[in-house]
Amino acid sequence: MSQPGMEPWSKIAPELNTKLRALAHDLSNSIETIMQASYLLNQANLDETSKKWVSLIDNATRDAARINREIREILRSQS
Repeated sequence: MSQPGMEPWSKIAPELNTKLRALAHDLSNSIETIMQASYLLNQANLDETSKKWVSLIDNATRDAARINREIREILRSQS
């Protein structure tokens, strides 16, 4: 099933789909670890420069998580 605004995708080989889904899952775990560490850093008493760096990390990991969810949705639609 294709989503609105997305091009229809050709089916990929089931073995490749399985491998990509496993990699996306592992990537989700790594992203979650970074998000948790960023949250904990944000709770610390940081100077303004450090807070900006933590914010940059937080925003980037949120983007990465969103992109990874999109990849997983595409792969799920291929199953």
